[in-house]
Amino acid sequence: MDRLTSVFSRFSQWLYGGVGLVLGIGLWWLMSHLHTGFLIQQLRPEPSFQQLLQLLQTPLFYEHMLASLHRIVVGLTGALLIGLPIGLVMGSSPLCRRLFTPLFQFLRMISPLSWMPIAVMAFGVGDAPIYFLLIFAGLWPILINTAQGVEKLNPRWRLLSRSLNATRWEFLRYILFPAIRHDVFTGCRLAVGVLWIVLVPCEMLGVNAGLGYLILDTRDRLAYAELMAVILCIGVLGYTLDSLCRLGLSRHIHT
Repeated sequence: MDRLTSVFSRFSQWLYGGVGLVLGIGLWWLMSHLHTGFLIQQLRPEPSFQQLLQLLQTPLFYEHMLASLHRIVVGLTGALLIGLPIGLVMGSSPLCRRLFTPLFQFLRMISPLSWMPIAVMAFGVGDAPIYFLLIFAGLWPILINTAQGVEKLNPRWRLLSRSLNATRWEFLRYILFPAIRHDVFTGCRLAVGVLWIVLVPCEMLGVNAGLGYLILDTRDRLAYAELMAVILCIGVLGYTLDSLCRLGLSRHIHT
């Protein structure tokens, strides 16, 4: 009975989501047909979906997509390598929290895109400034969520590890990491969302591959229907990445 209820609940979620998607496309169709300009005609659903099907049959499009996904992986990995240890220290040390929380909150509120000119001057054009901006953008959700997870750890677990003469590595592996993994995964999911939003404008920094570059290319060629198709692909890929993160997060919650 519980399994049947779970299946029905998932089906209803998919059903409501599908209805909402159809309503959104219908609103798009209606708004685009209220105007008769040439540009608006190119942005209508019919030519956009036609161009989308053509894009999916073009091997070059997958090269652009893989280039963007590779940058996301590099940015998320760099943010994890930096944010996770700093978050552990911030969560474990009240002194570090008092010293660095205002600084980190200040840096977090600066848009990563505002660092674009400095990144280009420091690293030149290419992938290097993109990696810097992505790591900067994804760092803060991981750092803050990790620090909060460590800070709310029950002090009795620390006392238990000391009473059992556990080494620092044993404490990290068997107590701390299992206790904060939900917070870390939540930070990763938030970071992926931020990275995906920042990625497209970052890929306009003199690279010749990626979805952001494809946006500029279609604009320069005045291929507006293809531009809209690329925007749709960006939305679908971003939704897919977020869904994968939610799936991984839910599995870790239930294990």
